[in-house]
Amino acid sequence: MNGLLTIGEFSRITHLSVKTLRRYHESGLLEPATVDGFSGYRYYATDQVATAQIISRFRSMQMPEREVRAIISTPDSDARAQLITEHLTRLERRLDDTRSAVTALRRLLDPTPPTIEVRRILTEPCSVAAISAMVDAPDVLEWYSLAMAEIDAAVGRSDGPPGGMYDNELFTEGRGVMTVYVPTADMLFSNRIRPMTLPPTEFAVTVHHGPHDDIDVTYGALGVYVETNGLAIAGPVREVYAVGPRDTENSTLWRTEIGWQVFAASPTTR
Repeated sequence: MNGLLTIGEFSRITHLSVKTLRRYHESGLLEPATVDGFSGYRYYATDQVATAQIISRFRSMQMPEREVRAIISTPDSDARAQLITEHLTRLERRLDDTRSAVTALRRLLDPTPPTIEVRRILTEPCSVAAISAMVDAPDVLEWYSLAMAEIDAAVGRSDGPPGGMYDNELFTEGRGVMTVYVPTADMLFSNRIRPMTLPPTEFAVTVHHGPHDDIDVTYGALGVYVETNGLAIAGPVREVYAVGPRDTENSTLWRTEIGWQVFAASPTTR
């Protein structure tokens, strides 16, 4: 047919296989310009080349077919841009997760076991402005960010670095109580924020240096220390963000103190 391309010709031009073009036709993602009613041969118009290449590019970025179909079918440029932005955001999050996994695996696969310095400390009573809630494990980061932003907006002056306390059930059961706080003498009641006094507590403490990509490795090393030194965990884990994103964007400078409430364990307790 004049002005039309056979499926083989269209395949060579677009670098999409014939099999893929047939599947896209069946799913309605890219229909041929015409189909011969007698032979069933598919024919494509030259102005479909750009559309095919757009589809190919999005699919190479692992965008689901339903989203690709929505992008190429909507005439609203703002709606198209929103769909693309949402997908790019997911890709960036997936890339961050991959980088975190690679960082942790490199540290774990190092033939030298991770070494940490652990201190046993007894904290002083501390007045804080805090937010507490029952949180599901997948929501931890988002909940932390929103809660800490709320505290930062309400607390005029802090008396030390922010921190958080996390129930062990958050790790073992996937759901537990989270508390984030900023030390301050102000008795603050605002929305979710409540004043709280942290009691004197004995901790086994170590410091995680750098971004949190492999903080689980530091947690593991601290847990080994607790077990091999005849200690038992007495309560939620505590993190103190001595240097964090609030202080610098350079994540290599971050310093997170990890502390487990502990007590000397008898054989029966253990």
